[in-house]
Amino acid sequence: MEQNLRTPIVSVMGHVDHGKTSVLDKIRGTAVVDREAGLITQHIGATEVPLDVVKRVCGPLFKGDTAIPGLLFIDTPGHRAFTTLRTRGGALSDLAVVVIDINEGFQPQTLEVIDILKRFKTPFVVVANKIDKIHGWNPQPDQSFILSFQKQQERVRNALDEKIYIIIGKLYELGFSSDRYDRVRDFQKNIGVIPISAKTGEGMPDLLMVLMGLARKFLEKNLQYRAVGPGTGAVLEVKEEVGLGTTLDVILYDGELKVGDTIVVGSLGTPIVTKVRALLKPRPLSDMRVEDKFKHVDKVVAASGIKIAAPNLEKALSGSEVRVATDNVDEISAQIKSGIDEVLIETETNGIMVKADTIGSLEALLNEFKKEEIPIRKASIGDISKRDIAEVKTIKEPLFSVIVGFDVDVLPDAREELADTGIKLFVNDVIYKLIEDYRDWVLEQKQLMEKSRYEAIIKPGRFKILPDCTFRQSKPAVVGVRVLGGIIKTKLELMKEDGSIIGRIKGIQEHNENIGEATAGMEVAVAIDGPIVGRQIKEGDTLYIDVPEKHAKISEQELFESMGIEDKESLMAYMEIKRRDNPFWGK
Repeated sequence: MEQNLRTPIVSVMGHVDHGKTSVLDKIRGTAVVDREAGLITQHIGATEVPLDVVKRVCGPLFKGDTAIPGLLFIDTPGHRAFTTLRTRGGALSDLAVVVIDINEGFQPQTLEVIDILKRFKTPFVVVANKIDKIHGWNPQPDQSFILSFQKQQERVRNALDEKIYIIIGKLYELGFSSDRYDRVRDFQKNIGVIPISAKTGEGMPDLLMVLMGLARKFLEKNLQYRAVGPGTGAVLEVKEEVGLGTTLDVILYDGELKVGDTIVVGSLGTPIVTKVRALLKPRPLSDMRVEDKFKHVDKVVAASGIKIAAPNLEKALSGSEVRVATDNVDEISAQIKSGIDEVLIETETNGIMVKADTIGSLEALLNEFKKEEIPIRKASIGDISKRDIAEVKTIKEPLFSVIVGFDVDVLPDAREELADTGIKLFVNDVIYKLIEDYRDWVLEQKQLMEKSRYEAIIKPGRFKILPDCTFRQSKPAVVGVRVLGGIIKTKLELMKEDGSIIGRIKGIQEHNENIGEATAGMEVAVAIDGPIVGRQIKEGDTLYIDVPEKHAKISEQELFESMGIEDKESLMAYMEIKRRDNPFWGK
């Protein structure tokens, strides 16, 4: 069996409160959750679980021998590390664990996670957590699921299986064949669903055993990374550390890294070339987020979480590659730069602006926006700045006067600047929410535009001058009228049935009160500038609002269905008069 296989990297993913961190805590025997606000993982961390610990937890379930030295778990809020940590053209994780609450099933965020796994073709298992919450469950602490399941009443076993079938059905809808893990013969063809309780520890041995089995099956044959040769890693976070300055939290996924090595790190400009001053490694079974007593090491091999201290790291980019360079610094710099440039977008075309915290999350976000066919003018990394606001200000198209930020802050001077603009800002740390919010807003804006456009259109209207209702003959002529259809408004021109324009409505009164408009069925007094009653107009005449050709066309082609019957008749009668002289008028 081939030696020097590196530790497989496992991403733990899922909806925010379905128990991702609790699952890892159970493996670690720590309680990171208790120290975290709202029981939600706030930062990306990595936990190394050595082979002897896996064997101890699995107990008699662990069979056979393996060259795999253990498992490296990446614990992320949502699927952050998965999108942050990318290798060129793929995901960094070798395997993934999708945690769902067995009682709540798939949430939108879970679906997003599965979508990403599908895109990267990453093997995964589904963990159905919180089996202890099933009514009547009799907990068997730290037992394997199989043994625990046998000790449950038949009614409880059936209830659990029903919930598992719902999960299997949902996975089928998503294009995956799956089954409860102990019924799966070939994990390369079927997704294993592992029922567990992170609280009681039931099912944890099964989870580790399945992961080791998957690692063996998928990775020992074709694991492309080794624990020897110049190291390559991905930056989780760029952090200020007291006494160390700016440091990088890195997942090393290939090769080895030593103190004194020259490394190249991605940044928004030219990649940074620097020398490793110190390597700080978390102790086994401790978590990079809460364990601050790192030990100094001279060398680290893949896969592991490591903190790198080195000069000039201030502008390093989260999610970018870190590579050890020997005599090929320029070549590696060019490769890292092109990997970042592939994701960043800078165009002159119309579209929205997208900002993200890391190069990986930007890539994931852009993928989703492209799927939705949402055009992007600029995509870059970092917090939203005053300069971004200035740039978006120049966009004339209101629906693109938008900044979408994934897990970024709005800098104070940018917030000030934003207040005086019509720029719409969307900031969230869930991709599907950003897309949903933007789509809803666009729909709302389009409806508002449609409404204001509808209100701006001069609509058809006609009225009849009533007999014995001439209150003034001219300057302006004031007559009593009945509105036959459509809508009449002040300041609009009037046309006779012969097509001649005779004047303009100066005012409309109802019960001696001035009103701006009158609709079908109303009897009102109308003041008309231009004609003299008895000459240009007479009692009994029908007069029409003179509708510009463009407006008449919109009424006929776009608004006709929503019009009332009298309004339709008024429009048709008006169009008929206009088309007597020009059959193509308004077409």
